[in-house]
Amino acid sequence: MYQSEWTDETVLHLFPHWNWLPGQTIDLWAYYNHADEVELFINGKSQGVRKKADSHQYHVMWRVQFEPGEVKAVSRKDGKVVKEQVIKTAGAPDHIRLTTDYKGKNTTFVAVEVVDKDGNLCPLAEDQIYFSVSGNAKIIGTDNGCQTSMESFKAPQRKAFFGKCMVVVKGKGQMKAQAVNLKDAVITL
Repeated sequence: MYQSEWTDETVLHLFPHWNWLPGQTIDLWAYYNHADEVELFINGKSQGVRKKADSHQYHVMWRVQFEPGEVKAVSRKDGKVVKEQVIKTAGAPDHIRLTTDYKGKNTTFVAVEVVDKDGNLCPLAEDQIYFSVSGNAKIIGTDNGCQTSMESFKAPQRKAFFGKCMVVVKGKGQMKAQAVNLKDAVITL
């Protein structure tokens, strides 16, 4: 049952980020489903439409020149827009954003992101983030997806990797995230 729910979900994922050196050549990739094509726009200018070559291909790619601003991917089926995703060039890291990624019966997975003043993910941020909890909440794990990280999965801190990390909390209460030179964040669990 879960598998069929997943495959019915419409997905459009544009990556990597959009923080590079002006003029640098970047390969932008889009993974999508439930659509015939994807069109890429850089600061409102079309970079062309891409279609999967066959049913076993899962993504399309554009080789483009970086210019600060906005990248938008638009997926379409039968000429109608299915989904859009926008990525913007991020400014300097400003604050921490906490969101519930998964809420289970006894545990909550909290997504932690370093963002600029406008809320754009800072993909090059590597800040050390410290976590504390109140109430009957307990931190049972932290991770950042970096395969070379030597940090303990049980530690109440984690270095951001591409601007992100994750905290797993058991119980209810509040979790606070702090880092040097970033505004704190609090989430109620």
